[in-house]
Amino acid sequence: MVSGDTRFKLSIVAVVAIVMALLWLLLRQLGMPASLAPAEISLWLNSQGPLGPLLLMLMMVMGVVVGPIPTLPISAASGLAYGMLQGTLIAVTGALAGAMIAFWLARLLGRDVVARKFGNNPVFSSEGSQRFLFIAVMLTRLIPLFSYALVSYAAGVTAIHAWRFAVASLIGMLPMTFVFAGLGHTFELNPVLTVLAAVVILVIMSVLPLYLSRKPESALARWLHLYRGPGDQR
Repeated sequence: MVSGDTRFKLSIVAVVAIVMALLWLLLRQLGMPASLAPAEISLWLNSQGPLGPLLLMLMMVMGVVVGPIPTLPISAASGLAYGMLQGTLIAVTGALAGAMIAFWLARLLGRDVVARKFGNNPVFSSEGSQRFLFIAVMLTRLIPLFSYALVSYAAGVTAIHAWRFAVASLIGMLPMTFVFAGLGHTFELNPVLTVLAAVVILVIMSVLPLYLSRKPESALARWLHLYRGPGDQR
């Protein structure tokens, strides 16, 4: 027998899935380029007149929530179509909207289960370290190698507050979105530098918990709110 809570959660997932499918069909019906090359996307957006910025945001939302559209070419196309500043603003708005949808889906579906299973974990418990999670989200947003969708869904099951997730995502997404909006059709990822930066972040995020577990009373642990001494306040 399916409980009322489960039916509610499944209905939310179904609604989001239907909306995403309808958005995809709408974009294709309006002539969205199949190649998704920045120059072609830019020409298509400009041909849509006042609807162009809205369509750009919808593309970014879909790219973050379900991933059929890569976000980097959209960021580049936004700069070609609307200039660096306006293009960045439009692309980031769409990406943030998509990130929040993915975040709340994960929170709705998996947060309670994870919190019960890892109730004493500083990342997943209700008293989890907000500062540590904020920094982790911001760092992973800075590197294009990390999937926007994966980071958003993963954050949804942690203890991070929604507003902190939104701010960390915004700060982390702005630099690279601005860079790709400025590069436009010439945008290229340097695979060596990108992978190197991602490896550095992964090493830090892997080694840091080990260090903090060995030195739970260190100044760093206190600053990250992973240890609370007698006089500490969150």
